[in-house]
Amino acid sequence: MTDNPTLQTYARHADGMQATLDAIAAPSWDSPSACAGWTGRDVVAHLVDSQRDFLTTHGAALGPRPDLADPAAAWRAHTAEVRGLLAEPGFVEREYESFGSTTTVGATLDMFYGFDMIAHRWDVTAADGRAYTFDDADLDVIEGMVAAMGDTLYTSGVCAPALDVAPDADRQTRALAALGRPATVGV
Repeated sequence: MTDNPTLQTYARHADGMQATLDAIAAPSWDSPSACAGWTGRDVVAHLVDSQRDFLTTHGAALGPRPDLADPAAAWRAHTAEVRGLLAEPGFVEREYESFGSTTTVGATLDMFYGFDMIAHRWDVTAADGRAYTFDDADLDVIEGMVAAMGDTLYTSGVCAPALDVAPDADRQTRALAALGRPATVGV
């Protein structure tokens, strides 16, 4: 078996999201998430659809979109298909132009879509009325994306404007504030 860091990273992020989705109570899927105007189900739809759009734009042949009647099952089906695709020789190395430079499908999956799978754990858990606790590796990814995107994070509709926090706020509170999210559920 060949070493495929993109597949390994994708699997780690997707599995973390899967564990989050598996813990959501069924009635909560249609409750408001931490993303304004989106339910928990809408967040999963966003994750599935944005990954599918990106991958098909770069030549992936994907089957039908999974049915979101059961978002956790839909995520499981979607990520199984993506894992198969990422294991195909040469797919993650495909180059394309993005924002004036050359990158690869794998690099984009690692950075942007990995971030998305981590940050949205907070949002779907909030729809369940609970707060999600990020570990240090998750916070490293969030902080890295915030730094990499700079003001683009807020001008492109990716995140709400950053929130002010106290100078002594903990790391998770600061990371969530940078994403335009309060560190308490229901605020």
